[in-house]
Amino acid sequence: MVEIELDGQKVEVAEGSMVMHAAEKAGTYIPHFCYHKKLSIAANCRMCLVEVEKAPKPMPACATPVTQGMIVRTKSDKAIAAQKSVMEFLLINHPLDCPICDQGGECQLQDLAVGYGGSTSRYEEEKRVVFHKEVGPLISMEEMSRCIHCTRCVRFGQEVAGAMELGMSHRGEHAEIETFLGQTIDSELSGNMIDICPVGALTSKPFRYHARTWELSRRKSVAAHDSSGANLVVQVKNNQVMRVVPLENEEVNECWIADRDRFSYEALNGGDRLTQPMLKQGGEWKTVDWQTALEYVANGLRNIQRDHGANSIGALVSPHSTLEELYLAGALMRGLGSDNIDHRLRHAEFGASEGVRTLGTSIASLSTLQRVLVVGSNLRKDHPLFALRMRHAVRHGAQLNVITSSAAFGHADAWAMPVAQAVLTDASGWAQALADVAAAIAAEKGVAAPVTGNATAQAQAIAKSLLGGERKAVLLGNAAAHAANASSLLALANWIAEQTGATVGYLTEAANTVGAQWVGAQPQTGGKHAGQMLAGGLKAAILLNTEPEFDSAAGSAAAHALGQAEMVVTLSPFKANMAFSDVLLPIAPFTETSGSFVNAEGRLQSFHAVVKPLAETRPAWKVLRVLANLLDIPGVSFETSQEVLARATAKPLVASNATRAAITLTATTAAPVSASIYQLDSIVRRAPSLQLTADARQEVTP
Repeated sequence: MVEIELDGQKVEVAEGSMVMHAAEKAGTYIPHFCYHKKLSIAANCRMCLVEVEKAPKPMPACATPVTQGMIVRTKSDKAIAAQKSVMEFLLINHPLDCPICDQGGECQLQDLAVGYGGSTSRYEEEKRVVFHKEVGPLISMEEMSRCIHCTRCVRFGQEVAGAMELGMSHRGEHAEIETFLGQTIDSELSGNMIDICPVGALTSKPFRYHARTWELSRRKSVAAHDSSGANLVVQVKNNQVMRVVPLENEEVNECWIADRDRFSYEALNGGDRLTQPMLKQGGEWKTVDWQTALEYVANGLRNIQRDHGANSIGALVSPHSTLEELYLAGALMRGLGSDNIDHRLRHAEFGASEGVRTLGTSIASLSTLQRVLVVGSNLRKDHPLFALRMRHAVRHGAQLNVITSSAAFGHADAWAMPVAQAVLTDASGWAQALADVAAAIAAEKGVAAPVTGNATAQAQAIAKSLLGGERKAVLLGNAAAHAANASSLLALANWIAEQTGATVGYLTEAANTVGAQWVGAQPQTGGKHAGQMLAGGLKAAILLNTEPEFDSAAGSAAAHALGQAEMVVTLSPFKANMAFSDVLLPIAPFTETSGSFVNAEGRLQSFHAVVKPLAETRPAWKVLRVLANLLDIPGVSFETSQEVLARATAKPLVASNATRAAITLTATTAAPVSASIYQLDSIVRRAPSLQLTADARQEVTP
């Protein structure tokens, strides 16, 4: 540790730290623009100039290493004069357009200009003009004359997102931040550039000119589109979600969120929202009141139960639903005497698991791994925030090995991080590829391999990688979980991990995949699984927050199978499944209801509604509770979602990625089904700006 004196205060910081780090530790604010705690040091704005004793001139706090006994003054006359001089230079060419700037009210330059800017300008020449750039549907670069060349956006792309999509061209007064060759910004994390831009140069295109920051209410929430459980601040005006930004949580999402969490809110205000219960009568849809709709559903379920038995009734539920909704859906089914409920809509294998399958380690630990084997995943697109952490680990020396399909892997730079070894084969070959790695490990350690494998050169390289290092993980992706031989993949992964000292886990698919397992949203006593229900045979189907045609392995065949049922009830925020449903019940999306999600690492996070339910929309947990009451199902008379949560989580979460399944290397023709990054759930599918992106225009297959 090194001790310095900062504004008369003794501060101890690690050797190699900068003066800025010491100031942060001491709670002293030094004005800055280019410095960001998650990015490398550029020292190009010079706003953080401070006085260092014995230094001939002011020094940039962000780029001046601490030395023992150093004396620093951040608020001396010399330091303040230097900072004011820098501010004068920054404002020379800045356009006077604060009244129409979307950054107004939350602009770092605007705030610091109050304290360090002059009341008049000595500059009389014409200001420079930078022409706007078109970079895609999410980020607006209409006013690049505001840019102060801090290069935060450039460094974010290069260091955090892994793709340097922006750069600086030319020099001096001709310098510009731009993409090159007219390309668009296509990163799945691109919206974070908006957050870190200290001026109004990069702004949100969907939010542009919609509201002022001081008009917005800010409410905490949790992301509903993947298993990271990113923390959000949802900004609201006139009972409408206007903008979504990250809430910093170092253990979960740091200070970043994925674009689908940031921009999918557009769907919540779209014209496809279902606002009243609807019944199909004589082939035509008619709006009805809630009492009529619920009594129709209750009577229909009661009649089908009487005529065909409870086993003819089933529920297909989305793993993007809240813990409370999934618990009550299960309670409703089992209260009717049916065990036909499942959230595993994209799976091809439905073996009974011995515990709740999770990441097997903490999300934060992904940043510190030294050896990783990822199986059956398009990591960057499936889990952008996990990929971000893995990228950090690789930048610090970790070795990433991959077994996946060539379509998921893409070209050499598609993962936006160096990959040590990549075994590219279709899903039917993943088990054999793992067996080959196991054989190579067995040969290295002199033990018996679990199954016959060929220790190929690539398998040997992966084996040596996993046998080295200390912090290691074998991670199974969405496609591995969906595969027809998923249990064999898990068994092989467990053997490899046991021999190498790695953890085993799933990069779980949805916001509440772990929670769905926890509350038993899958058959417990031999009921029909999703594959059987989607193949037909149900007389009554309840669809909770899902569109099987897009959300299941059955695809378009699901519509035909469900069309054979006597009654299909869809609970959705949108006008969904209208071709084969008989009843549509409008339920609240995650922004309009209280609830809980359990992320990949098993972290339970609860949230409140950020806006009131739209029109006649009702929270799904209330709809399911009332429906259960109409069917005289005992034990579900909850008054609040917190009561449902307490009941649902009374049984502790037991995480286990163990399996006793026999390993089979028999090739299977059932390819796993995975949605592209912007087709994952009903909200994302209906977000107009996301559907205009490059990722939405090309399907991503595992």
